[in-house]
Amino acid sequence: MKARHRVPLLLAPALLALTSCDIPATGVVEAGGPASGVTPVTTVYFVRADSVVAVPRITDRPGDTETAMRLLLEGPSSGEAAVGYSTALTGMPTRAPREAAATPEPSEAPVDVPTVSVKGSELVIQMPAGTGELSDLATRQLICTAAAVRRISDASNNPAMGYVVDGNGRRTQGSVEDCPVR
Repeated sequence: MKARHRVPLLLAPALLALTSCDIPATGVVEAGGPASGVTPVTTVYFVRADSVVAVPRITDRPGDTETAMRLLLEGPSSGEAAVGYSTALTGMPTRAPREAAATPEPSEAPVDVPTVSVKGSELVIQMPAGTGELSDLATRQLICTAAAVRRISDASNNPAMGYVVDGNGRRTQGSVEDCPVR
């Protein structure tokens, strides 16, 4: 038998085996968004063993300071708390929900979040009215979280000093360079 006749005879059983493996044909399967390869995270800083520690949080707005501050004020998740993470940011004032009919769950109650601005080489965090004096650890949590967001949103302008102004106007400073990175 000639070689050109043998090739079709050898391919026929292979094609038959591939088409008869009982795998049903399917159309497009909707399974969420496209794969991107990068999970959007924001780094927030919690307390562990009396030090601030970088903790990545998944978010849809990784370079947004308000989102980062909200994540920080929510405190550690139950899993993070179980392994020793805590927060020094306690007793933050909350504002009343806007619509009584749409009262959120207590954990979803809107919290007035600090505002973050950059003035030259300074990172300034203004706490909401009603916020009392903050501990050094709480101040470091705020400064480090805000600095981590700045590195995402504007890597060309990384302030060296951070200032936290509490609800009574008291200004506390800290070095951004002292913030641990993950």
